[in-house]
Amino acid sequence: MGHYAKLNAENIVVFVTVSRNEDDEMELEISAQTGDTYRRTSYNTHGGVHKLGGTPFRKNYAGIGYTYDAARDAFIAPKPFASWVLDEATCWWGAPVPRPTTGKWQWDEATVSWVEV
Repeated sequence: MGHYAKLNAENIVVFVTVSRNEDDEMELEISAQTGDTYRRTSYNTHGGVHKLGGTPFRKNYAGIGYTYDAARDAFIAPKPFASWVLDEATCWWGAPVPRPTTGKWQWDEATVSWVEV
């Protein structure tokens, strides 16, 4: 089965659908039939790694609200905080300072730091 993300004019994913076929030809066929833009996405790809050992595809599985970045050929989740930075290898957002390894922490954007909870 193939999964395909429908994009709006700003390359934002508005929904993801399933097809029997999984290939780039189907991506073009769906787009041509509907007049909309679709991009194939891999259900098993997260952070640039295929969780079943296959070839990763477009860095991350598309979700509603994600952006398709054509230059990176990747789906990128919405940025959770203004200060967070994109990891180019995974196309995931990360805090500008590492989270402490012990205890429970949450991000505080006002202080741009982790706060223990």
